[in-house]
Amino acid sequence: MTEVSGERTAELVSAAEGERPARQLSGPLRLMVWTVGGLLSAYSIVVVFQPIEPVQHRMTFLAVALPLVFLCYRSGLTSLVRRVRGQEAPEQRGERPSALDWVLAALALGVLLYPLLDMDAFRDRGSSSSLNAWDVLGGVGLTALLLEAVRRTVGGALSIICGIFLVYAYFGNYLPISWPISHRGFDLDQIVSQLYTGTEGFFGVPMQVAASYIVLFTIYGAVLDYSGASKFFIDLSFAAFRNSRAAPGRTVTTAGFLLGTVSGSGTATTVSLGSVAWPVLKRAGYPREPAGGILAASGIGAILSPPTLGAAAFIIAEQLQVSYLQVLMYAIIPTLLYYLGIFLAIEIDSRRFGTHAVDVNAPKAGRLLLRFGYHFSSLILIVVLMALDRSAFQSVVIATAVAFALSFLDPEHRMGPKRIAQALAKGSLDVLPVTAVCAAAGIIVGVITQTGLGLNLSSIIVDVAAGNLILTTVMAGLAVMLLGLAVPVTASYIIAAVIIAPALMTLGVTRPEAYMFIFYYAVLSEVSPPTALSAVAASAITGGNSYKTMMMTWRYTLPAFLVPFAFVLTPNGQALLGQGPIGTVLALSAVSAVAVVALAMATGGFTGVPERVIAAVAGVLLLFLEPVPIVAGFAVLAVATAVHVIRRRRTPA
Repeated sequence: MTEVSGERTAELVSAAEGERPARQLSGPLRLMVWTVGGLLSAYSIVVVFQPIEPVQHRMTFLAVALPLVFLCYRSGLTSLVRRVRGQEAPEQRGERPSALDWVLAALALGVLLYPLLDMDAFRDRGSSSSLNAWDVLGGVGLTALLLEAVRRTVGGALSIICGIFLVYAYFGNYLPISWPISHRGFDLDQIVSQLYTGTEGFFGVPMQVAASYIVLFTIYGAVLDYSGASKFFIDLSFAAFRNSRAAPGRTVTTAGFLLGTVSGSGTATTVSLGSVAWPVLKRAGYPREPAGGILAASGIGAILSPPTLGAAAFIIAEQLQVSYLQVLMYAIIPTLLYYLGIFLAIEIDSRRFGTHAVDVNAPKAGRLLLRFGYHFSSLILIVVLMALDRSAFQSVVIATAVAFALSFLDPEHRMGPKRIAQALAKGSLDVLPVTAVCAAAGIIVGVITQTGLGLNLSSIIVDVAAGNLILTTVMAGLAVMLLGLAVPVTASYIIAAVIIAPALMTLGVTRPEAYMFIFYYAVLSEVSPPTALSAVAASAITGGNSYKTMMMTWRYTLPAFLVPFAFVLTPNGQALLGQGPIGTVLALSAVSAVAVVALAMATGGFTGVPERVIAAVAGVLLLFLEPVPIVAGFAVLAVATAVHVIRRRRTPA
């Protein structure tokens, strides 16, 4: 089976995630960086069982992570100069950080160690607004360093947005007093105090999530990967579906779901899966664009699927002050509906494209489960431990230890000292871009809190929508998707949660529903034209047209765009988040499943335009989840089916 090379896969992951590729370090420098990364992971694990003061922990974590960003990620300035001059970039192998990179790394270490030298006095000065010159210099320096770190890791868009918020905080008093977003203005000391000395800025909830949940789950994913779980999940998926024309597509979707438990990243899953699955889809008869659509839709499901949702899900748990297990419960039914939509679309397309089963050299599913089924045990253990009131931190660390111990059952993937060190280092180094994003997002959160901008903007949104919940929800979805075109999922969620969620809650939407709505649309920005990062990554693998791949991905994921409206626009929508009597939850989940079937018929199952339009109307009606719309939806779906049958009988064979 032809596979995309490991180096090419890494390049595609970086491009698709919107992240600049990290330097390919070598020699003693690589050893040093990986050692520091491994120690950072070890520190994160130890803190779970020997907690330290939260802000001190966040500062310490960032004091190690931020210098690593400058050593591991290129500035991009040299490449820019070469592009301007029309010169080709040389191969990037064995690179070494420049003198400027080392200076920036040292400064990052300095401005974060400075408060730690006397934490109590530092916080007292911040709370009493009596910062000294060193405090202000450190805060300004950390702000500049974070903007540069974000630019290096995820591009300049988020840095520019953060810069705009800082300008707004400083010069807001120059805006006309009649403007709703005007404010009294804040001087440099006040801004630094807000961002640098408390928990409303750099060291707020996003940074807490990066330094605890995200890094621990990333370490867990790395241990699973090194222990052979990724290979097992792919092999099991190929073994499970063998003898039908839709089997290759089902296989890819199932493998995407299973791989998502390891990566927790949509585009990374898309690329990792595509490097193996595209040759199979090609042999099965899938055209390039539909194959890319399946890959992208399956990959993005990784962020939506328990037990390791994307980084934003951890932030939801912190914001709602609920357990991470509760957030997983919120995600179960929407996830099932998401994959139901993909499986239906695959079944429809297998007939349309005339695909066929493919013989894959993989062991039988039963044999694989008997031999390697233990890889599921740590995933199940996470959920069981959280159900037994263990914290998510302790649950994932214990599950990581179990995954490590079970690796010794497979001689090929036994985790000796070298593999342990590699997994620990990979866990922390993979979280560097997210850490930079979370810390920089603290600028936006801090400014919004300090200026009251969030409430003002939410009021503007409600006023523009004339207090109409449907229009407000549509505007909210569009706003989150547009924001997601410019910044990563985590950042778009954080920004939208403090600006858009209050607008929804003003109109009676509960906090869980508002936050989950924003979460889904932040994730779906990765499959939304015109950028659709996951689809672009998939098209790079299949060689298909990127725009056509985006549209195919959009068709496969259409139910995921509409289902979130169901749990915002109707009181019964909370059932889709698993809230309410079990009978109601099951009944309304079944209705939603029929709605997904109707939408699948509208996007490809029916051949004629009239029945497609009627089926779409039926799907929308059913998703209102109220008695009258449900009855109307079933009636309209029956009409669509009847129209389809009549038109087929009238069409000559």
